[in-house]
Amino acid sequence: MSRKKVTILDIQKRKQTQTPITMLTAYDFTSAILVDQTDIDIILVGDSLGMVMLGYPGTTQVTMDEMLHHCKAVARGTSNAFLVGDMPFMSYQPDVAEAVRNAGRFLKEAGMDCVKVEGGREIADTVRAIVRAGIPVMGHIGLTPQTVSQLGGFRIQGKTAVAAQSLLEDALALQEAGCFAMVLEAIPATVATQISQRLAIPTIGIGAGVGCDGQVLVYHDMLGLYDRLQPRFVKEFGQIGKAITTAVQTYTEEVRSRQFPAEEHTYPMNEAEEAAFLAAVAGR
Repeated sequence: MSRKKVTILDIQKRKQTQTPITMLTAYDFTSAILVDQTDIDIILVGDSLGMVMLGYPGTTQVTMDEMLHHCKAVARGTSNAFLVGDMPFMSYQPDVAEAVRNAGRFLKEAGMDCVKVEGGREIADTVRAIVRAGIPVMGHIGLTPQTVSQLGGFRIQGKTAVAAQSLLEDALALQEAGCFAMVLEAIPATVATQISQRLAIPTIGIGAGVGCDGQVLVYHDMLGLYDRLQPRFVKEFGQIGKAITTAVQTYTEEVRSRQFPAEEHTYPMNEAEEAAFLAAVAGR
């Protein structure tokens, strides 16, 4: 379908008009093309690629080089969706100047439209510096996979009144620091709704209820391509993994039974040339 490139202004307008924002991950050229052919608003090249694409046990093992590699591939396959590059663990936490340099690489080298960072008030100064450098930043609070060890595992956040209030303070601090949008992950729906209502910037939920300004899921999760981790908030909109397994098994069986390749999959040879060739090799 023909449509124009989605911009930050379009995303912010979605909140003003109460039009839910749609975001989905993509990690390579082919998936980017498929997602971008739809009406999706945002494509996130998430560090979750470490698990679903690279086989790591979590996201903390992902490097800058790996993120940039996948971001470049996605950018080549995308024309319309707004592109978000996930800054990997330890690419922005230790040093503000290094964080700005790394963030810049996502735009300059990898073709992203913005970067995403995880954390609350503790990274506000870093966010402020990145934004000051002219790089748009999407925040991410609640369950932050890069610090899952510190959180005690993949657990819902903001379950108590005190914890929920702390999340609100984080959200307000990140907005003040310059974030143009924010991911709210694995927090009670009531908390996410209250945060969304108090922010001027859009919120995008994942396991945070319908009260957010938009929703995001992992491509592999919603298509049934990855079953090693199945959070409660995931809905499978297709079971592509089973279809792939069935197709590969059918291919294997047809090759072994010599059903494939059939005549329609084979290149013919001119009859005269074929006869000449067979005559030439007959005695060899």
